[in-house]
Amino acid sequence: MDHRHAQAIYEQWLQDPAIDEETKAELAGIAHLPKEIEDRFYRELTFGTGGLRGVIGAGSNRMNRYTVGKATLGLARYLLKQAAASGAEESIPSVVIAHDSRRCSPEFALEAALVLAGQGVKCHVFESLRPTPQLSFAVRELRAQAGIVITASHNPPEYNGYKVYNRHGGQLVPHEADEVIREIGRIRSFSEIQRLAREEAERKGLLVWIGREVDDAYIEAVVSVSQRPDVIRSVGDRLKIVYTPLHGTGHMPVVRALRRAGFTNVRVVEEQAQPDGSFPTVKSPNPEEREAFALALEIAKREGADLIIGTDPDADRMGAVVKDPNGEYVILTGNQAGAIMIEYLLGSMRERGVLPANGAVIKTIVTSDMGAEIARSYGAVVPETLTGFKYIGELMTKYEQSGEYTFLFGYEESYGYLAGHYARDKDAVLASVLIAEAAAYYKSLGKTLYDVLLSLYEKYGYFMERLESRTLKGKDGLEKIGRIMDRFREHPPQQVAGANVSRVKDYSRGLDGLPPENVLKFMLDDGSWFCLRPSGTEPKIKVYFAVRGSSLEDSKARLDRLVSEVMAQVDA
Repeated sequence: MDHRHAQAIYEQWLQDPAIDEETKAELAGIAHLPKEIEDRFYRELTFGTGGLRGVIGAGSNRMNRYTVGKATLGLARYLLKQAAASGAEESIPSVVIAHDSRRCSPEFALEAALVLAGQGVKCHVFESLRPTPQLSFAVRELRAQAGIVITASHNPPEYNGYKVYNRHGGQLVPHEADEVIREIGRIRSFSEIQRLAREEAERKGLLVWIGREVDDAYIEAVVSVSQRPDVIRSVGDRLKIVYTPLHGTGHMPVVRALRRAGFTNVRVVEEQAQPDGSFPTVKSPNPEEREAFALALEIAKREGADLIIGTDPDADRMGAVVKDPNGEYVILTGNQAGAIMIEYLLGSMRERGVLPANGAVIKTIVTSDMGAEIARSYGAVVPETLTGFKYIGELMTKYEQSGEYTFLFGYEESYGYLAGHYARDKDAVLASVLIAEAAAYYKSLGKTLYDVLLSLYEKYGYFMERLESRTLKGKDGLEKIGRIMDRFREHPPQQVAGANVSRVKDYSRGLDGLPPENVLKFMLDDGSWFCLRPSGTEPKIKVYFAVRGSSLEDSKARLDRLVSEVMAQVDA
């Protein structure tokens, strides 16, 4: 779309009688800023498989009540067609809606509810912020046909997003999202978006506020995954935990779940306890980054904590910090924490005699192979999915329906984990309980989680991974990301870091039974690999690296060289 087209869409918004005066005033304020107009209107905010995500503001390429309303109308029409096609007696579909602590999240959640109500779709809405995994649970618990959560996960404060879930509680997968996208594409005017007033929606029973009973059921479902309540009873009061919700939704449910499981020595970082969409104490509310743990680390060092736990704003990602043999606090990578939890979970199940013979641990194509080797040592199969927990959730439902495998654990390198069958999305509340329980169990044996990690390295190999990313915003950035992918696809390197490229996996062709996706994975003949993937939710290209060495020093040297050579080509 060229600038003239963007200007034309901008002027349409200014003249559209369906758009409110406050929005038009915001747009009038950028009349003298052609680059800003182009960025806001060069495209429509893309509804991907996970929904919408973008900067908050007026414009077709922004998160606002009109982009939210249009997506919701498309979803409503999709659900009504599904209901009509099913021939079920109950022809009124229902949707569960939740939101996080971000700016405009409550307003967008209510907007979605009132648009759905305007189409005759019933909404169950949480009265205040809740974790994303609880939305997944609630869709299943309330037997709804879909779910919506307003969140932008750990994106910067200026972002918000809109994720859609299917009746199983998983995010929409491509074939489902495609149908919703088709319905959205048929909407020609914002005047088609009809809303009921809140009072009318409540009176008609189309807007129902969710009570405490769903909160209670969710916490019980999380705690039911516990493997060794006896160990927690003996050690739970001595395990010192520092927890930060990073101004998000995790405070109440994580602390409640930990205490319900038996962990009573939990110190919350007070400066980060209250929900705040501006995230005032951190650059980024991302538990993958050490800076996000700065305040928690101060408390942990002062009080000698055994474990630090952090959750992102919508509490679907969990980061853990543990002590190394020198007493220094080390942030576990998502791959390391996943490996530890797999070892603890499957080892505990085998010891208790409840490990199924047909167990499955699901990981993504960019997740470390160490967890896979641990899982296989316990007799589990390890299927791989594309990046995105929606694919793990889809496979969980498939196994649940077929009985072919019993789901044990699913995880991504990006700090997303799930055990149990109560939800279909990654759950930082569950992961917080599980990592704390692992820490308690190994503490009872005189070990730290870092000790366990070192023993896993010695047994399975010194796996090491890294993620590098380049943020490239706006239209120019999107085009540059495309050029990088094209260059690696059309002129793949033959040798990197002293190793030959033995295979190039181009997932855009739909490899290994997976749906097509714009991902390139380069396999090296020394067992290393790297993978290029444009982010589906941020203006980034992500590059994943993995090596397996003979020692930590060897792995680090291999990894440093691999990263250096590949990123030089990315940045060329």
